Amino acid sequence: MVMELTVIPLGTGSSISTKLAELIKIIDASGLDYRVTAFGTLVEGSLEQLLDLTRHCHLEARKQADRVLTMLRLDDFGPRMGELNGAVERVEKKIGRAVRK
Repeated sequence: MVMELTVIPLGTGSSISTKLAELIKIIDASGLDYRVTAFGTLVEGSLEQLLDLTRHCHLEARKQADRVLTMLRLDDFGPRMGELNGAVERVEKKIGRAVRK
């Protein structure tokens, strides 16, 4: 299963990169495969792992901000793994070249 996770701490000024860096440390420590993007982080794991990670990140952000927006999207395709790369590789194969990553 792949999750797109976006956590936005509000009321802490216009720059949130320092706070997000702390959340990436949590994601990295989880041992799950992930990719950081400009608008969120993609993480692959079981439903239980992903929901636990979301909770952990949300609660950490809540310690740093009076208000936190946490958004997640789940792509549940059963027991398949390796989809962070697999989905992109299938598209690249169909267009015959690498895409920007």
